[in-house]
This record gives sequence, structure tokens and C-alpha cells, in this order.
Amino acid sequence: MARTKHPPISDDDREVVGALLRDLRRAAGFRSVEAAATAPGCPASRQTIYTYERGEATPALPQLLDLVEFFVLGPGGTGAIDRQDLRTRGVAAVARALQLPAYHVARAWDLVERMMPDPRVSG
Repeated sequence: MARTKHPPISDDDREVVGALLRDLRRAAGFRSVEAAATAPGCPASRQTIYTYERGEATPALPQLLDLVEFFVLGPGGTGAIDRQDLRTRGVAAVARALQLPAYHVARAWDLVERMMPDPRVSG
């Protein structure tokens, strides 16, 4: 059976992901993308982060998680918000991103639910 082609990622999804990343970067104390990209351990280049934040592209889920982890658990910049608040924002950002059609997670859970065996039926 051939794989079905999925529609391209919507502009809305790209904008949401970009806004989530921009919010986390700023909350982590990185006033500029340049400051974040040059910080030790940053998993993306300056241009890549700009591209995501502007909504011109959407990171693959592993790249998104790497960036969120860096912003939330990484070294942070000057003027970062309280670490507990930053962690809360990080959790909210990942939870929101996983609900976007771009990452197909909600679709995967829908499939799991449809495939669940009926406990009332044996064999």
C-alpha cells in the first residue's frame, strides 16, 4: 500500500511554532536570535532560528524539542525569567506543538484509539 501524501504544513501552524520558539527564546533571556545562536550548546544556527521564528519553515519534531530543551534547560541569557516559570512555558509550548496537525501526534493518538481492542470481545 502506497503511503498517503500529507498536505503541506499550514501557515497557521508555522506561525504558532515560530511564536512558541520566539517566546521561549526571549523568556530564556536571549534578547536576540544572534545571542541564542552563539550560546554554547545551541542546536541551530542563527539563520535556522530566524527562519522558524518568522514562520518561513517548521522544524521537524526532534529539532523543535532540541530547541525547546536548549531554551528551557540550557545556559540562558541575561534577564531570563524565573526558572520554574520558564519550565512551565516549555511544557506548555511542547504540549501545544504536539496538538498541531504539522506533527501528526493527535492523528497518531486517534489511530491508537481506533485500534484499541474491545475488552468485551475475546479472541
